[in-house]
Parts: sequence; C-alpha cells; structure tokens
Amino acid sequence: MDMNAVIARINELAAKNKAEGLNEEELIERDKLRRIYIESVTGNLKGQLDNTYIVRPDGSKEKVRRK
Repeated sequence: MDMNAVIARINELAAKNKAEGLNEEELIERDKLRRIYIESVTGNLKGQLDNTYIVRPDGSKEKVRRK
C-alpha cells in the first residue's frame, strides 16, 4: 500500500472522527492504518541507523551500536 494513500486515509478518518464520530469498522481501519504507518516509520529509522557511522577526529569510523 502506498504510504501517501495511508496518510491521506488516516487524515480522512481523523476529520470524520472530529466531525461526526466513527463506526466500529472505521475504528478498526484507523487502528490498522496507524499500525502500518508506525511500522513504516520505525523500519525506515532502523534502516537509516543501521547505515550510520560516527567519524572520530582522527578519521576513524565507528558503526553506531544499540545501547
């Protein structure tokens, strides 16, 4: 699923929730779309951190590690 479409649908559901509320099916859809978005963001961040290095003043590189 295209992330722009996911974000657009989340925004549509948020606007509808403010205006008139959501039914049970829409609540389930909203939660599912939010989970997809969160997993995408965390996956992208983990991928970026996996390719991040610290460059020391002496020019040596050290891969970023988890604490």
